[in-house]
Amino acid sequence: MEGKKVSESSVTHSHVMMPLDANQAGNVHGGLIMKHIDTTAGVVACRHARKNVVTASLDRIDFFHPVYVGDLLTLKASLNFVGKTSMEIGVRVEAENLLKGKTLHTASAFLTFVALDENGLPTAVPPLILLSDEEKRRNKAAKERKEMRLALKGKE
Repeated sequence: MEGKKVSESSVTHSHVMMPLDANQAGNVHGGLIMKHIDTTAGVVACRHARKNVVTASLDRIDFFHPVYVGDLLTLKASLNFVGKTSMEIGVRVEAENLLKGKTLHTASAFLTFVALDENGLPTAVPPLILLSDEEKRRNKAAKERKEMRLALKGKE
């Protein structure tokens, strides 16, 4: 199976946050942001595998700043690591106040997806071609997270 570059599956999605996206204080619901994170990461996984994919785990999500009604929510997602059937995707979330022109890094997350065959069983995915030093750094960090996940799973 021929490998694919990180750039071949990376995506950027943007959404304007509306009143229905927020609570009574005007803060966008964290759950809505999580849904956008999952959807965006799923697109990356599907583009890489060219198969149906499912979320296997959400390793971690950190919220740094609130998002408000009227903000432009932008999600940048790319592959960090590819195993035999699984893929780790990193998602960076930014919120831009369109009136002030100020952008804040509001959240980050790491998700693992598994590719499925036509019978709904895990199936092989193309290997990942790492080109830049940044891609190699992110891949190394993803391998360390995978080792931690497996160590914790062994303790269950």
